[in-house]
Amino acid sequence: QLQLVESGGGLVQPGGSLRLSCAASRFTFDYYAMGWFRQAPGKEREGVSCISSSGGSTNYADSVKGRFTISRDNAKNTLYLQMNSLKPEDTAVYYCSRALFGLCVPHPSNTWGQGTQVTVSS
Repeated sequence: QLQLVESGGGLVQPGGSLRLSCAASRFTFDYYAMGWFRQAPGKEREGVSCISSSGGSTNYADSVKGRFTISRDNAKNTLYLQMNSLKPEDTAVYYCSRALFGLCVPHPSNTWGQGTQVTVSS
């Protein structure tokens, strides 16, 4: 069973920055496109950003374009999300997972870690 462990979340003021990490194991990490997803209270889980298996292609939700940057280190089996200019509406639990079927949307077949809480508040 693949394993995903997210870290790096916390409480930050509006305009601040955080860097999330996702340590992946028990599957061939560099074979898969990966993504960051988030779920805010009372809302459905949504795709935030995804990256191809090589890292050469990325995409972002409109709400985070220009503020977030996804990257990966295949040698370390680790996925990252650099989040700048954070807004209160970015508050959510953030998860990493495979981007299945070429789509940056949650899928019933996704395996999820425990997530990491990001809270943006003054």
